[in-house]
Amino acid sequence: MSSKDHPDYNEELNRLEFTLGYVEKSLENAIKEKDRLDVEVSKSKKGLHGDSSQGYIDLMINTMFHDRIQIKLKNLIAARKKPYFARIDFKEEGASEKEKIYIGKMSLMREEDQKLIIVDWRAPISNLYYEERIGDASYSCPEGRIKGKLSLKRQFSIEDGKLNNIFDIDITTNDEFLQSYLGANADNRLKDIVSTIQVEQNKVIRADMWKPIIVQGAAGSGKTTIALHRIAYLIYTFEKSFYPENFMILAPTRFFLNYISEVLPELGVDKVKQTTFLDFAVEMIGSKLKIQDENEKLIRFVNNNNTYEEIKLNNFIRKESEFKASIEFKNVIDRLIMKIEKEFLPKADFKVGNYVIYKYEEIQSLFLNEYKNIAMHKRILEIKKHLSNRLKKKKEAIKASFQLECDRKVAAVKLEMEDGEDRRKILSEIIDSKNDAISKLESICKKAVNDYVKSIQRIEPLKYYKDFFENQELYFSLIENCLDSDTAEFVREYTINILKSGFVEVEDLAPIMYIKYCVYGLDEKINIKHIVVDEAQDFSVFQFYVLKKIAKDTSLTILGDLCQGIHSYRGIKSWRDIERYVFEDGRCEILNLKQSYRTTVEIMDAANSVIKKIKDDNIVLGEPVIRHGEKVEIINKENIADIAKDIVEKINNLKEEGFKSIAIICKTLNECIKMNTLLKKYHKDIQLLTGKEKEYRAGIVIVPSYFSKGLEFDAAMIVSADRDKYGENELDIKLLYVSMTRPLHRLYIYYEKELTPLLKDIK
Repeated sequence: MSSKDHPDYNEELNRLEFTLGYVEKSLENAIKEKDRLDVEVSKSKKGLHGDSSQGYIDLMINTMFHDRIQIKLKNLIAARKKPYFARIDFKEEGASEKEKIYIGKMSLMREEDQKLIIVDWRAPISNLYYEERIGDASYSCPEGRIKGKLSLKRQFSIEDGKLNNIFDIDITTNDEFLQSYLGANADNRLKDIVSTIQVEQNKVIRADMWKPIIVQGAAGSGKTTIALHRIAYLIYTFEKSFYPENFMILAPTRFFLNYISEVLPELGVDKVKQTTFLDFAVEMIGSKLKIQDENEKLIRFVNNNNTYEEIKLNNFIRKESEFKASIEFKNVIDRLIMKIEKEFLPKADFKVGNYVIYKYEEIQSLFLNEYKNIAMHKRILEIKKHLSNRLKKKKEAIKASFQLECDRKVAAVKLEMEDGEDRRKILSEIIDSKNDAISKLESICKKAVNDYVKSIQRIEPLKYYKDFFENQELYFSLIENCLDSDTAEFVREYTINILKSGFVEVEDLAPIMYIKYCVYGLDEKINIKHIVVDEAQDFSVFQFYVLKKIAKDTSLTILGDLCQGIHSYRGIKSWRDIERYVFEDGRCEILNLKQSYRTTVEIMDAANSVIKKIKDDNIVLGEPVIRHGEKVEIINKENIADIAKDIVEKINNLKEEGFKSIAIICKTLNECIKMNTLLKKYHKDIQLLTGKEKEYRAGIVIVPSYFSKGLEFDAAMIVSADRDKYGENELDIKLLYVSMTRPLHRLYIYYEKELTPLLKDIK
């Protein structure tokens, strides 16, 4: 049925035209306001003087309003094309008539009577659209639970200001509308999820900010888009309490950040901190660190070097990563911090001249006991107050003792000598000596506290960490029985060699950050209130422990998929480990998103048959939305050149069908380089992704299996799925699963000699 056949077509067309007219009117007013503010900001800057506090205040206020109008302008320009995507009719209990509520990406209010023309999707009442069904319904808002009757849920397909279709529904999204969305090309899907948010996704987006949540989401369940929409929702809900700068999303790579870069601005959100764990670690530690390529170890394990020496070395390297990622290593660093703490203060009394103001034992007690719950460097500020207060009192007592001694000497001289010039000279010298002593005392006291603080060495966190490994006696005393002696010595020597080369590894960052946090606290410029972690399965328990400290214990949203945990040697084995070791109070909630919206049933079933080869209760299979497509094609060719020719033919056919983004996925980077050489003869516009890129350019890409994680494409070709490439081990299974779950519509798998047994079950 076309939109024109809908009984309410004319009503909805009139409403759309009215709304677009009001958008234009609001846009005109916003442009005028922006022009006015441009002038005001310029005036404020020109009239700014060094001693003009009012000038600074005016500039700050005008700049704030200017930023807001910029966001409003951006939203209104977007609303020209699609002002809203849904309508609900709701009659509140006790109300005389129902309200017709139109839901969009922004709110728009009629200035003359403050009536809402468009309601923001993040507003409490919009929850009726996402979670309630026709009939009795309710939603929560600051005033409490609002009950009533929901009589209509309607979706619109509006493009470029034109009403293309109308869907009346009961649940969140009707099949036709959802199928249309899921059938779109990969480059359009990430930006426009708001209209199709499902109930289970909505619960994650609107979950309590102050209760940490872990989301185990299947490949294609929308984890990344949910993460971004959750930030947008929290900023909207807590706009009076927090700034966008107080929110941070941690993505796996800079490339991935570029891939998702347009989503938050599309949702009307700017200034959210978007970074990687590596970049954030460098910022927090405050040192210029060179970080070893985080994929170097993975590539070592992926390349399947099978000599005895390589296997032995790889086993040690894997254990080194696992240990540094563990809560046991965090406990070791705790013991190191206790040692740092005991030796942090100089072992000397706080003295002025020969006068002891504070004994070392007293200062140490304040440091270790009184202020033990704050960072060591901040304890010094508190101790400074103690030193200053006592010094003030002692100074007066010392001055009084000087006066007393002076008086005693004067009395003795007067008793022993007759009045005369000699006596007057001696008395004058005694008084001058007293005055000099008081003057010197005043001078020493002015600097005494600061001199004491300066005597406390500021040692870089990296040096503390390095010294720990280089001090063999200390190292073995602190790791106790954590490792067998051979592994313990390997970890020590391996780390020393890495650090001597001028690098640190990813696994070293969490312990160094933890030392920085415990010893020096957070820099004032880092003011994070909520952290959203995407691709969280590749984070370690230790990393999450550090992030919890930074986010003031509870405000974390963690999203990942254990099926895609290709860095499992340093990543999470079970979400329960975070619940157990990081959020010890048990306030953490674990949610499952099993529904996969990316791939067809055929592709998801094939991928599930592979991941099921891992016998692990923590593995949660994805459940595809009922969207069928072509079967997964497994293709045998004589050699890699023939595979390349077939890929070229497939690419040409797919482009003719209208598919835009196509991935050729090889297991390793070396294989990608070889394939790129072959394919460049036929396609000049192919982009080889190595993991070093900072910018995402959609189109045809060649990508290693481990770097394809988190990305999605219209179609994908997996190269060389032979037995000798993909064995029946956990890492190979996960790499193949990741590769298979990238495409939306088509999947082709090539092999040369013998197909990997991982794919034998696919029909």
